[in-house]
Amino acid sequence: MLPKIFPSHCFFVFQTQMILVSWVLLHWQVFSCTGLCCGSTCPLLLEKTLLLIAPKTLPEVRFSAEPSNASWWPSLLKYYSNTDGVSWLEEYKARHNAGLEAQRIVASFSKRFFSEHVPCDGFSDIETLGCPSHFFEDELMCILNMEGRKGLTWKYYAKKILYFLRQQNILKNLKEYLQRPTDRQSFLEGAVLIDQYCNPLSDICLKSVQAQVDDITDKVRKVLRTKNPRHPSLTSKAGEVLIPEVELQRQVLDAMNCVLYEQLKYKGNELDYYNSLNSYIHQVLIRRTGIPISLSVLYLTIARQLGVKLEPVNFPSHFLLRWCQGKEGSTDIFDYTYIDAFGKGKQLTVKECEYLIGHHVTEEFYGVVTSKEVLQRMVGNLLNLGKRESTDQSYQLLRDSLDLYLAMYPDNVQHLMLQARLYFHLGIWPEKVLDILQHIQALDPSQHGAVGYLVQHTLEHIERRKEEVGPEVKHRSDEKHKEVCFSIGLIMKHKRYGYNCVIYGWDPACMMGHEWIRNMNVHSLPHGPHQPFYNVLVEDGSCRYAAQENLEYNSEPREIPHPDIGRYFSEFTGIHYLANTELEIRYPEDLELTRATVQKIYSSGKE
Repeated sequence: MLPKIFPSHCFFVFQTQMILVSWVLLHWQVFSCTGLCCGSTCPLLLEKTLLLIAPKTLPEVRFSAEPSNASWWPSLLKYYSNTDGVSWLEEYKARHNAGLEAQRIVASFSKRFFSEHVPCDGFSDIETLGCPSHFFEDELMCILNMEGRKGLTWKYYAKKILYFLRQQNILKNLKEYLQRPTDRQSFLEGAVLIDQYCNPLSDICLKSVQAQVDDITDKVRKVLRTKNPRHPSLTSKAGEVLIPEVELQRQVLDAMNCVLYEQLKYKGNELDYYNSLNSYIHQVLIRRTGIPISLSVLYLTIARQLGVKLEPVNFPSHFLLRWCQGKEGSTDIFDYTYIDAFGKGKQLTVKECEYLIGHHVTEEFYGVVTSKEVLQRMVGNLLNLGKRESTDQSYQLLRDSLDLYLAMYPDNVQHLMLQARLYFHLGIWPEKVLDILQHIQALDPSQHGAVGYLVQHTLEHIERRKEEVGPEVKHRSDEKHKEVCFSIGLIMKHKRYGYNCVIYGWDPACMMGHEWIRNMNVHSLPHGPHQPFYNVLVEDGSCRYAAQENLEYNSEPREIPHPDIGRYFSEFTGIHYLANTELEIRYPEDLELTRATVQKIYSSGKE
């Protein structure tokens, strides 16, 4: 069942109408020979079809005299490498059915998973889709791209489903990448796969990233041409011919440094080193800054496209590249010059590398590493960033980086244990926690102490969940709730800390444990814990539990940009939020009070 905000036609109507228009435009000649119309009336049928569809959906499009003009095709065109023999009517039907299936699944998620995190088997319907996945994804994108402030719950779950779908596809691509011979594992492609997995809703693809790298490479060639018009890198195809002469290689590296660091102003991000954006290759290209390993991947890729072979060096604390000055394949570390892409391409000796990190290291750290080891270090950096803070964003980064690490090293006990502890701490996927612990026990029986502790507490969690009888319903008319002044959906301001927030739950008194009450110094409040407390979503993305005496009506109510807003609310009216069906079941009498409060507070203010 569609939410009230949508008319009888569905989310997918725009895309399906686009396909139908394209189908009519591309195949109007077929009508005459199939008996659908006579030859002389085909243009009339075409005109009527377009008049019915196009004015509502394509007001800005100019009709082309060429029926096959690609500007008519929808965004799905990229899935059709060869359009010969494609039945566009069948494609339209398939897209229509995929839209219905996507809507059915999205609509079911709020009811099924409102009270808990979507379980690991919650996506089972999606894993066994009976429709083309690209049509299914296209429908989810239609939901996410709906204009306005309505359909927030649909958007929330559409985003979760799309996140899951894309990550599953990226993991498959990563595993296929790792199975290739090492000489076919592009460092740039590996960096893009990591970027895609951690940002599955962003439009990141190898083709566009490669195009940006190619553009930088062309700039380097222009500089090189002014220095040496007969340089072999100006004529050779990208990556096909390696330049043997060291002096010609040096000219390439000098031109690269000129373009990257002088013209384009690339630099190491010393001021915000621990920002995860520094690790994502598409962000490195946009922001022109990064950390040693991400800048090294870019530097190495450009050099190889210009015929200079550089190799990655997994140097401790500071990733480097090495450039051979002696016999190719030499094992003597002094036959190499080491390049610091983070330090504007500075060329270093072995001794200078040690000065860089402040201590001596053994020869093994100057050796070349494989693409898999480069990815391992990139993922390890993200994993360490995820451990630095206890926020929802950090936990998500930690989960994503663990997924990537275990895709490369599925039997790593240390990271399996970290994954189990993370899920246990977050209170999600207890059944999966048990599976992980069983796998750890099989790999390393010496872990039985830690495994046993987590198994016991995870089983207790599962039993408590089974005992839950349903949602607790809170009626404002109950005597015990008479002190609760505020209601669900109101935009509030914290008197002490000044943050803006929206109420999504309340208790007649503080329901947290003694330790939390002590840590939060609740007893220092005039009314202490014996006053209503509110669950609020805060504009900084956090969820907090605030005392009634610390909250006040927001004189300038605004939209709260919280990632979980759609879990609880279906719409933002411009002044307050409307609870979705599941939240309204739990607070059935709040909506009336919210509307009355809004009318009283904000209407009187306008007068």
